[in-house]
Amino acid sequence: MLIAQYCRHDLHFNFVAITSRQSMTVKETYFIKVFDRNCPDVYGVGECAVFRGLGADDTPDYEERLKALCRNINSINVDDVKESSLRFGIETALRDLATGGRFRIFDSDSWLQGHMSIPINGLVWMGDFDTMRSRLDQKVNDGFKCIKIKVGGIDFERELDLIRYVRDCYASDRLMIRLDANGSMTPRDALGRLERLARYDIHSLEQPIRAGQWKQMREITRNSPIPIALDEELIGTMNYDQRCYLLDATMPRYIILKPSLHGSFSTCDGWIKDAGDREIMWWATSALESNIGLNAIAQWTVSKNVDMPQGLGTGGLYTNNIPSPLVVRDAALAYDNSRAWNIEQLRFS
Repeated sequence: MLIAQYCRHDLHFNFVAITSRQSMTVKETYFIKVFDRNCPDVYGVGECAVFRGLGADDTPDYEERLKALCRNINSINVDDVKESSLRFGIETALRDLATGGRFRIFDSDSWLQGHMSIPINGLVWMGDFDTMRSRLDQKVNDGFKCIKIKVGGIDFERELDLIRYVRDCYASDRLMIRLDANGSMTPRDALGRLERLARYDIHSLEQPIRAGQWKQMREITRNSPIPIALDEELIGTMNYDQRCYLLDATMPRYIILKPSLHGSFSTCDGWIKDAGDREIMWWATSALESNIGLNAIAQWTVSKNVDMPQGLGTGGLYTNNIPSPLVVRDAALAYDNSRAWNIEQLRFS
C-alpha cells in the first residue's frame, strides 16, 4: 500500500525576476513523496510546481487538492488529474519510486552517468537597459551560443537598441537570438514590431500576443518575418482534439513545451506527435521549477534525442534550491555523479 506525503517549499530568487507580467522574489512550490508502507526508506519525490498567475492550477484551494490526491494515492489514475502541476509532481514521484527512488525518472543512462549533456540557451531576464546588457555579455562570456531575451518590460525602442547592440557585437553565426514577449504585444502593433526586430536575424519569438486570440495569432504566424513559437497558448489544452484544433488554427513554426504547465509528460508527448504531423518543431523549457522538477524535465528531454538548444534552467536561480548533481558546463546542462541529492530541508507530512 502506497503512502503519499507533501510539503510546501518557497523558493527564494537571488535577484528580482521580472517578466512582462510580474516581478518575483519568491516562487511557491510543493513536493510530494510516495513510498510503500512496508518499505518507507525507498521513496519517490516529485515537484508540484504551481505557477501562480498562469493556468487553471492557480486556485485558492490548491493545497487542499494536493492533500486529497495524497489521501487517494492508491486509487488515482494520473491521466485523470486535471491540474498540470499536480499531475507533473505525482507522475514524477511514481516514476522515481518505480526505479528504486534514485531520482531516475526516464530511461536516460547516458545522462545519469555523465556521458552526455543538453545544450541550452542562456536566459537574459528583464531589467533596465544597462542591467540587461550586462547580463547578456555575461552569458556570452560564459560560452552560450544561443541566448533568449525577455522583451516587453521596458520601452520597445530601448529593447531594439539592446538587440541592435547584441547583433553589432555578435554575428548570427556566433550567437543565436531568441525572444520571448510573454504576450506583451497587441494584435495591432505586433507585425510592425516583428518587422523591425527581423533586421537583427532573430531565430524565433515566443508568444507575441496574449493567449486565446487564435484568429489574430494566425494572421501573425502567417505574415511574421520572424518564426513564431507558442508557449502560454498551450496551457490548459490537454486532449487530442483540443491540441489539433489549436495547432490548425494558429500554425506556429515552433511550440515550447513545459511539462509542469502543459499537462505533464504524456500530454507533451501528444503535443510532439501532433505538432510533428504538421511539420511544427518544438523544444522544451523549464518553468521555474526547483532542481527536482528540472531533473525530471531534463531526463524526459534527453529521451527525445534533441539537438537544438533547449530552454532548461540552470538551477542557479534560487538561494535555497535543492542540492543536486545538476550542473551547467560549456552552455549545457549535465549530471555530475560526484554531487549528491540532499532533500533534508524538506519536511513532509
